[in-house]
Amino acid sequence: MGTEQGLTDAAENSLELVHLLRALTVELDLLGGEFARLHGLHPTDLRALIQMLDAVRAGTHLTPGRLGEQLRLNSAGTTAVVDRLERLGHIRRIRDTRDRRRVLLVIEQQAMELGQSFFGPLIDGMVTTLGDFDAAELAAARRFLLAMTRVVAAAREG
Repeated sequence: MGTEQGLTDAAENSLELVHLLRALTVELDLLGGEFARLHGLHPTDLRALIQMLDAVRAGTHLTPGRLGEQLRLNSAGTTAVVDRLERLGHIRRIRDTRDRRRVLLVIEQQAMELGQSFFGPLIDGMVTTLGDFDAAELAAARRFLLAMTRVVAAAREG
């Protein structure tokens, strides 16, 4: 009987974590939607900017083709996103100095500042809150988030 109850408690705890993760993603999505609305962006535009910021953090640039792959857009959809973001002054296209046939997408400083002004306080609050956790808890949280990201990506892929 104790084993059955233990499995039930473990399953309930796991399900609670899934629901808490879902609640967090809903809150982040609502916040991202508010940012997009305030700045005349489509939600896909915001995802494109996030992909470009991730590329900057990784020390690389995205091509329109790679951005389209990451956003799961066809060529026409990618062009529309890039055109909108360029028209708003958030990004620009440049020629790759190593291969002039390639176009790279560069996020403009004003777009980074706009994002920082909106999301900066959230990030600061998150970083401050993370200070309440010890190294082992943070390692477990990191492992959990990476594993959940893999599960969601696998579900999306197929």
